[in-house]
This record gives sequence, C-alpha cells and structure tokens, in this order.
Amino acid sequence: MNWRLPLAWTLAIALPAALAFWAFRQPAIVVETRPVVLADFEQTIDEEGKTRVRDRYLVAAPAAGRLERITLKAGDAVQAGDTVAVLRPTLPQLRDARTIAELRERVGAAEARKQAADAQLARTNAVLELARAEARRVDRLADQGFVSPATRDDARLKLAQQEQAVRAARFEQDAGLHELALARATLAQGDQPTGSRSADRPAHIAIASPVDGRVLRVMQESEGAVPLGAPLLEIGDPRSLEAVVDVLSQDALRVTPGMPARLQSAPTLPAIHGVVRKVEPSGRTKISTLGVEEQRVSIILDFADASGPPATLGDGYRVDATIIVLRKPGVPVIPIGALFREGEQWTVFVAEQGVARKRPVQPGARNQQQAWIDRGLEPGERVVVYPPDALSDGARITTR
Repeated sequence: MNWRLPLAWTLAIALPAALAFWAFRQPAIVVETRPVVLADFEQTIDEEGKTRVRDRYLVAAPAAGRLERITLKAGDAVQAGDTVAVLRPTLPQLRDARTIAELRERVGAAEARKQAADAQLARTNAVLELARAEARRVDRLADQGFVSPATRDDARLKLAQQEQAVRAARFEQDAGLHELALARATLAQGDQPTGSRSADRPAHIAIASPVDGRVLRVMQESEGAVPLGAPLLEIGDPRSLEAVVDVLSQDALRVTPGMPARLQSAPTLPAIHGVVRKVEPSGRTKISTLGVEEQRVSIILDFADASGPPATLGDGYRVDATIIVLRKPGVPVIPIGALFREGEQWTVFVAEQGVARKRPVQPGARNQQQAWIDRGLEPGERVVVYPPDALSDGARITTR
C-alpha cells in the first residue's frame, strides 16, 4: 500500500501538466513542400520577336512617269527577269485657250529674239571686217615707219576684241535658236493626240524582277503618276526566314552567336529550333507599354531545323523566342519559390521529420521557375515552397 500513494501523487501532478502543455503549445504550420530533383537546368532570355525575309528587294520606279495597274498580288511567284510593272511617259497637261495663247506669244517672242541675235551677229561681222582692214593698214604703215609700235598694238587689240564680240553674237544666235525650238515644241506638245508618241520617245519601260521569289507586298497597285524612286512592290523568298528578337541591353551582354534558341509560333504547335546568328552592335531606345524608356538590342536568329521554318510561317509573323544562355544537364534543382534571402545569404527551409530546418544554400543559377543548387542540398530532400512569415527554424510543420 505504501507504493500506491506516491504513484497517485505523481499522476495527480503530471496529468494536469501534460494537459496544459498540449493545450498551450504552438500548432503545426501547414506548408507546401517539393523534393530536390536531378533535372536539366536552363537559364533563358524570353522575349517576343517577329519573322522577316532574310533577303528582300524593293522594286522602285526608275523614272518619273505613269504606272500601269500592277496585276500581281502578294504571294504570287515571280522569276528573275519577269516584268512586274510597266511605266509609260506622262501624258501632256490639258490646256485652255489662254494657255495656248500664252504659248503662241512665247513663240513670237522667241522668234523676235532669234532675229535680234541674227542682226547682232551681222553687225559684229561688219565691224570685224573693218577692224581687220584697219589692222592691215596700220601694219603696212608701221613697217614703213610712219606710225609708232603702240599704234600697231592698239589696232591688233581692237581686232581681237571684235573677234570675241563675233563669238559672243554667235552664242546669242544659238541660244535664240534653241529657245525658239523649245517654245515651238511646248506649243506643239498639246496638239498631239492622246495616243500618239514621238519616234524618239520610248513607248514604255518594263520593270523586271531582280530575283526569283514571291511578291511580299504591293505598295502601288492602281494606275497613276509616280515620281522617280517611288516604291512599287517588295519581292523576296518567304522560305528564307529569320527571326528578330529585341532584348534588353543588359540581357544582350550574355548572348553570343551560336547559342541555341527555341521559337514558338503558336501554343498548339511544336517549338522550332533556332540558333543565334548575330547580335547587332548598336541599341536603340524603346518605350515600353508602361511608358518606361528601355535600351533594346536586336538579336538575329536562324532556323536550325533541316526542313526550315514551317510552311504556315510567313514574313512579319509574331513568335515567342527563348534564347538559352546556360544549360546544365542532371543537376539538383528546386522551385524558385523555395529560395529567400537572409542578409547576403540565400536560404531554404528543409522539411525534416515534421520540423522546418533553416539551411543556407549556394545557387548556381536561376530562371523564372527553377533554381540550380550548387551546394547545400541533396537530391531527395524536401524544401518548403513559399514559406509563410510565421515559419521559423525548428517550427513544427505539416504538409498540405
């Protein structure tokens, strides 16, 4: 009987203490965990891009004239040398009675100037003959000693001046002749029938395709007058495509030619393999959708598949580009949501037998979904994803 009394007192004291401990202890925190797995890790740059024909040719008007209607449509096939557009001379301007009267008066004025130039030439020729005769007399008198050498020089100078005056009069006569011909041609141009053409004027200019390919775009389809150098249509090979992706300049520093890439034209279609061909050396300022100025650099991607781009993909199509700047096969990876910073150290919570243990780790690299852990975790361990603020080292946890 003596041993039962101490046991009763012990139970009387321990049972309320145990009940108080279970009543007041902190409940387990519900968390979500993920295992550390060995997987292929990729660090990528994801941006939108668009396709474009690698070699495109802009066909422009070689001269000012009247363009005939272009019958080609976007997508039509053309061969090098095929006529893609026809350019004809511009029709003369319509004239009213007043304009015709003005042109006739200009012809009369040109004829008068021509006649004045003829009279001026005749007068200068007469004066030239007189200067030559005077120069011959002075030469004879100078040879006989009757006049001074200065008088002979003066006569020769006058003769030379008169010869130049005759040349100037002949130029004036030629200018008057051309001016008269121009005035007559301007007047006669409006008298030609609409369909008539002069013998020395080409009937038309046939504009040929520079290469084999397809019509990408027609800029000037309807008939009408076009100036010199006016763009008419674009020609290229739509099977020879490349992709242009604009990335931030700080991301472009990590991209080098030869890096692999993936191109996604639609969510339901398989990804297309690509490769970086060129990083353009200069950037440009671009305003984002939020109104922020960004420095963007164009990355040129080639299609790496042997079959080339899909037949449904054309020029100027939107694509989602993924440029792979780092690839590590078979390394420990965890969800990016398990990482958090504590000072200068990256840290995770590891689930160990219902308890959260804080552990520092060394990430090798990160992307938008995963983090490659270089040191600190082993495959098979479970980490807490998106740990709540109430979670601390040693806290009891239960998995959701």
